[in-house]
Amino acid sequence: MSTLDALAAKLAEDTIKAQKELGDERLFMQVSEVLGASSQSLEEAFLTEVRMRMSEEKGRAFLINKVKAARAAAAKADPSE
Repeated sequence: MSTLDALAAKLAEDTIKAQKELGDERLFMQVSEVLGASSQSLEEAFLTEVRMRMSEEKGRAFLINKVKAARAAAAKADPSE
């Protein structure tokens, strides 16, 4: 992993944690603006990391909900389990 990728990944992780703590879903855009003023390369890598992480969270939540719904439907259909 390059220095650029490592920095972008760590900053993305920290930013997403801060977003959750602060209740600000768009904080990453403000961080991106700060990065863009000094390093377009880091800004782009950061945004890629943030988007991948946020997409993964949404995909995982969707999957968890689908499995829960299927299990609930199965339990309702066969209450002996």
